[in-house]
Amino acid sequence: MVREILKLGNPQLYEISEEITKDDLGFLPEWVEDLHDTLMDYSKKYGAGRAVAAPQIGIKKRLLYMLTDKPYIFVNPVMSFPDDERYMLKDDCMSFPGLIVKVERYKRADILYLDENFSPQKMHLEGDLSELLQHEYDHLDGILATMRAVDNKSFYLEHMKRDL
Repeated sequence: MVREILKLGNPQLYEISEEITKDDLGFLPEWVEDLHDTLMDYSKKYGAGRAVAAPQIGIKKRLLYMLTDKPYIFVNPVMSFPDDERYMLKDDCMSFPGLIVKVERYKRADILYLDENFSPQKMHLEGDLSELLQHEYDHLDGILATMRAVDNKSFYLEHMKRDL
């Protein structure tokens, strides 16, 4: 089911999400379906969107959904960074369409997580996928890209994108 995406300023977006327990497993297929449907609806409307975090649709659980070459479900992810190399980029968010924020992110990341069967998985990410999952992972901790802005002049309206 397509769910409403919480928008910038909604206090729920700033809350820390709870871990998914084995007791929650019965809800997982419905949550994943809602994340998928909401992402597809957003993509159809805005022509963008590759991932969404459960808190963005009001589910306060540590759950991420990414659709690239195939769907990926990240239950209780834990992210780490193998080195300190970073880069600047223009970040956008489904919770504030039309607003671009200049942020700094790690070039590489590792993510440990459980899949939809609660089996442990690990993924190494580089470049845009590293940035994408850092952005989504932040949502689990109540952090929005606006809070990671490089400075107070790092905000742009989409029609005003500038090169970094």
